[in-house]
Amino acid sequence: MKRYVYINDDDSTKDLYCDNRISNRKYTIVNFLPKNLWEQFSRFMNQYFLLIACLQLWSLITPVNPASTWGPLIFIFAVSATKEAWDDYNRYLSDKKANEKEVWVLRHGIKKHIQAQDIHVGNLVWLCENDEVPCDLVLIGTSDPQGLCYVETAALDGETDLKTRGVIECPSPDKDIRRFDANLRLFPPFIDNDICSLTIKNTLLQSCYLRNTEWACGVAVYTGNETKLGMSRGVPEPKLTAVDAMIDKLTGAIFVFQLVVVIVLGIAGDVWKETEAIKRWYVKYPPEGQWYELLIIPLRFELLCSIMIPISIKVSLDLVKSLYAKFIDWDIEMYDPESGTSSHAANTAISEDLGQVEYILTDKTGTLTENRMIFRRCCISGISYGNESGDAIKDVDLQNAVSTSSPDVIRFLSIMAICNTVVPTKSKSGTISYKAQSQDEDALVNAAANLHMALVSKSGNMIEINYNGSSVQYELLDTLEFTSDRKRMSVVVRDCQNGKVILMSKGADEAILPYSDPGQHTKIFSEAVEQYAQLGLRTLCLAWRELMEDEYREWSLMFKEANSTLVDREWRLAEVCQRLEHNLEILGVTAIEDRLQDGVPETIEMLRKAGVYFWMLTGDKQNTAIQIALSCNLISPEPKGQLLLIDGKTEDEVFRSLERVLLTMRITTSEPKDVAFVVDGWALEIALKHHRKAFTELAILSRTAICCRVTPSQKAQLVELLKSCDYKTLAIGDGGNDVRMIQQADIGVGISGREGLQAARAADYSIGKFRFLKRLILVHGHYSYNRTAFLSQYSFYKSLLICFIQILFSFISGVSGASLFNSVSLMAYNVFYTSIPVMVSVLDKDLSEKTVMQHPQILFYCHAGRLLNPSTFAGWFGRSLFHAIVVFVISMHAYSYEKSEMEEVAMVALSGCIWLQAFVVALETNSFTILQHLAIWGNLAAFYIINWILSALPASGMYTIMFRLCRQPAYWLTMLLIVAAGIGPVLALKYFRYTYTPSKINILQQAERLGGPILSLGNIEPQSRSFEKEVSSLSITLPKSRNSVYEPLLLDSPNSTGRSLGTVTPFDFLQSSSRLSSIYSRDYKTN
Repeated sequence: MKRYVYINDDDSTKDLYCDNRISNRKYTIVNFLPKNLWEQFSRFMNQYFLLIACLQLWSLITPVNPASTWGPLIFIFAVSATKEAWDDYNRYLSDKKANEKEVWVLRHGIKKHIQAQDIHVGNLVWLCENDEVPCDLVLIGTSDPQGLCYVETAALDGETDLKTRGVIECPSPDKDIRRFDANLRLFPPFIDNDICSLTIKNTLLQSCYLRNTEWACGVAVYTGNETKLGMSRGVPEPKLTAVDAMIDKLTGAIFVFQLVVVIVLGIAGDVWKETEAIKRWYVKYPPEGQWYELLIIPLRFELLCSIMIPISIKVSLDLVKSLYAKFIDWDIEMYDPESGTSSHAANTAISEDLGQVEYILTDKTGTLTENRMIFRRCCISGISYGNESGDAIKDVDLQNAVSTSSPDVIRFLSIMAICNTVVPTKSKSGTISYKAQSQDEDALVNAAANLHMALVSKSGNMIEINYNGSSVQYELLDTLEFTSDRKRMSVVVRDCQNGKVILMSKGADEAILPYSDPGQHTKIFSEAVEQYAQLGLRTLCLAWRELMEDEYREWSLMFKEANSTLVDREWRLAEVCQRLEHNLEILGVTAIEDRLQDGVPETIEMLRKAGVYFWMLTGDKQNTAIQIALSCNLISPEPKGQLLLIDGKTEDEVFRSLERVLLTMRITTSEPKDVAFVVDGWALEIALKHHRKAFTELAILSRTAICCRVTPSQKAQLVELLKSCDYKTLAIGDGGNDVRMIQQADIGVGISGREGLQAARAADYSIGKFRFLKRLILVHGHYSYNRTAFLSQYSFYKSLLICFIQILFSFISGVSGASLFNSVSLMAYNVFYTSIPVMVSVLDKDLSEKTVMQHPQILFYCHAGRLLNPSTFAGWFGRSLFHAIVVFVISMHAYSYEKSEMEEVAMVALSGCIWLQAFVVALETNSFTILQHLAIWGNLAAFYIINWILSALPASGMYTIMFRLCRQPAYWLTMLLIVAAGIGPVLALKYFRYTYTPSKINILQQAERLGGPILSLGNIEPQSRSFEKEVSSLSITLPKSRNSVYEPLLLDSPNSTGRSLGTVTPFDFLQSSSRLSSIYSRDYKTN
C-alpha cells in the first residue's frame, strides 16, 4: 500500500489520515473495567480462584462464609487494577503534555501556532533549535546552507519554501526506523516536475530533537500513532523468569497434591457419613439425599483446601519486583558522571534473572571500547607511517610526503576528507568543526585536516577542500551509501579543476581488495591490514577509479531509477552500485584506535569468577577482535591460551574445521578463558544453515567465543541458539545494530553511548558504562533472586500452614469439611496478618554489598537455583506441616474442654500461627533495619489491636473472645509453648548447619558478624549440567576419554609449540573456612 502526501494542501489530506493526537493508553474510562477483568481472568490462577469463589456461593457445600474468598480476591484484583489504572493515568498525562504542546506550522505562507495534536499529514512544520520533532517529517529546508535541502533542486530559502506545493509518494506506516523509501515531486515553478528519491536520512523522526541548527522545515508524512515510533510502541512480550517458571511448577505440584487430598478426604468423609454418622444422635443427615450428595463433601474439602495456593503471591511478587527496579534506578554507584547517565530498569519483572545469567553476549565497539576513534597509523602505496611513533600524524616521513605533494598521498588524504557524510560547520571565530554520524569518519576527517587536507564546507553539491592554503572544489554527483551487506561507501565526484569524474571508495578489506584492478598487487595491503589488526586497530581500505564520462552517464540513469523505486530499493541499489565499484586502484589502509573503557578487564574477570561466560560478537576483523579480547581479559594469551579457528568458504571446509574444533572442545580440561573458538560471519552462516547440530554441541561445550564480521541478524541467531540450550543469556550493546540481539536475549542491557540511545531504549536495563554490569549482576541480581526466592516460598508456607490445620481439624470433626476458622479470620489472615512482614523482605541483605563484590563466586548459588528448587520447597512444605501439627495439637490440648467455645480454640490456633510466622520471618531475616522490626513486631501488635476491635463488635462473631483470652495466663503460656515447640527444632537445625556444615554464604555471614578477616572460601561448585545428556539429545556422540589437548594460538602462529593445559584453579582467598567455623562455634556457645 502506498500513501500520497499532498504538501501544504489541507483539503486533500485532512480526512484521509489521522491527526497527530498520540495515545499510549491501554484503557479508556468505558472499557477499563471489562478489559482489566478480562486480562486478570486470562491467568489460570485467577480463573481457579474465581471458580472457588463461585462454588462458595453454594451454601450447601461452603464450609465458611463466601466473603473469606471473595474478600481477598476482590482486594487482590483491586490492587492489580489500581496499579494498572495508575500506570495508565501517567501515560495519559504524558500523552496530554505531548498533544497540547505548542508548535509552529506554515499555512498559506504564514507561520501559525497550533497544538501538536492538530498537525495533519501534509502540513509544513517549522522547528527551531532544541525543539522536539512532533511527528515524522520529510526535511525540506534548514537554516544551514550546507544541509539546506536533500533533494536535487535549487535552494528553497526565504519566502518561497513557505508556499511549497507538491506530493510525496511513500509506503504505508511501519515501525522500521532504519528504512524510508519514498519519492518527492515538487510542482512547478520550483523544479521541472522531476522525481527526487527520499531515504531515512531525509527524515526527522518523532521525539528527536533539533540540535545546532537555527531552524528546519519539514512535511508531516506520518502522524499520531502512525509514526515509526508510535508503531514501535506497545507492551512488549512478557519474559518468563526462571523463578516464575519454578513457581508455576510448584503451583502445579501443589494443585496435584490438593486434588489427591480432596479425593482422599472426600471419600473418607462419604464413608464416615455412611458408617459412623448414623451412630451419632447429634449428626442429622437426611435419610435419602439427592444424586449429587456424594460430591458435597469432596467439593467442601476442595473449598477448604483451596488456600493451599496463595491467592496473593502474584500481586506480592509484582509489587516487590517494581521496588527492585526502583533500587536499580536509585543506585548512585551506577551513575556515570562523564555522560550524566543513571542506570534505568525499563522492565520491572525480571530483576531476579540478573542473578542467574550464565552467558553474556557482548558487542565490542562502544560496549567494551569507548567508541572514541583516534587515527594512529596508515599504509599508503606500500609505505607504512606511524609504526615507530604510534601516531601517523606526527610521522616526519608522512609530513614530508604531504609537503612535497606526493600524488599517492594527496589522493589518499582526499578520499579521507571527501568520502564521508561529515558536515563541517564554521563558528563565528572561523574555526571549523565537524558533525559526523560515524566516529570512524570523524577520526579520518580530523586526521586529514591535521595533515593539511581540510574539509572546509559542503554547500549543496559542492565540496570545498583546503590543501596547504589553496582551495580545491569538487562537485558531489552521487553517494553510494554504506550498508551492513556492502560494508563499503563510495562517492562519485567531479574535480572542478580538470572536469574528471572520480569514484572514491572506502570500506572493509574484504569489501575493497577483491574489487581491485586485476593488474594491481594487493598483498602488501593485506599484510598491512593483518599487522594493524594484530595491534587491535580498526582498519579501512581506501581506493579510487577515474570514470569515463559516458560510463558515468549510463550508470547514473540506472542509479537514479533504482533510487526511485519503492520495492526492494536496497537490493536494487546494491546491484547497481556493484556495476561501478570494480577495477579499483587501492591507495592504502588506515588504522584507527578505539580504546577500552575503564574497568572492562576487571569486570570480565570478576564476572568470570561468578561463573558467567562471555561471547564477543562484533563486525570487526578477526585479528582486531582477538587483540581486543586479549586486552580486556576475555581470553588468555599464549602459551596458556588457545584459540580454535572455524573458517572456510565452502560447506565442506567449514564442516572439517568445525569437527576439528569440536574434537578439541570435547576433551579439553582448560579454564573457560584459556580455550575459545573464533568464527567469522561467512563460516557462521554456513555452520548455522548446514551444520546446526554440530554448532549447537559446540555452543554447549564452549565457554568463550569470538564471532567476527557478524551481521545484526546473526547476533540474534546466536542468542537464540544459546537460549535453545537452556542457558540464561544477557546481551549488551550500544548501537542500533545490537537491538535485535538485545531484544532476543533473556535480559537485554543497553549502554547509553555515543552511537545514540536505540539500544538503551530497546533494552530491559540501560547503564552508562560496561563496568556497571558487574554491580547490576552481582549486587542487584543476587539480592533480587534471594528476596524473590524467600518471598515466594514463604507465601506457600503461610497458606499451607493454615490449610494443614484445617485438614487436621477435619479428623476430629467427622471428616465433614467443616472449617475451624471463621470467615473474618481467614480473610484477614490472607490479606493483612501475613503480608506486611514479608513485604519488607525487599530490604533484606544476606551479605553486605562489599562482601558480595569481593566474593563473586557466591553467584553460583543463584545459578544453581539453590534457594528456590523442589528440595528447598520441600523444606518449607515440611516446616508448614510440622508447624501445623504443633499449633493444632497444643491448641487442642490446651483449650478443647467442655467450657471452651469453638471460636476460642480457633483464635488460639490463629494466634499461634501469627506468632510462629513472626519468628519465622525474623529467623530468615539476615539484616535487620528499624523498618523490618516495625513490620514484624508491629504486625504482631496490630493482630491483637484488630482482634480487640472485632471482639468489641457483637455482629463480628468474635464478641469478647480476645478480651477473655488475653486475661488468661494459659493463653500466653500456650503461645510460648507453640513458639518454643515450633521454632526450637528449626533453630537447632539452623545452628547445626551453620556450625558443622556451613555453606559458603554462611561462612561469609559469620565473618561479617565477627568482623574477622577475609577468609578462604575454597571452591564453589558451579551449577551442574549434564552435557552428555544435552548433547546426546542432538544425536551427537561424545568420546569417553577426556585427555589434555592443545592447539596453538590462531593455529598458524610460527612460535607455537605443543603444551598441555592446566587444571581449573580453585578460588583463593586468605584464611580457611574450618578455622572460622570453629571460632564462630566457640563464640556462639559462649553467648
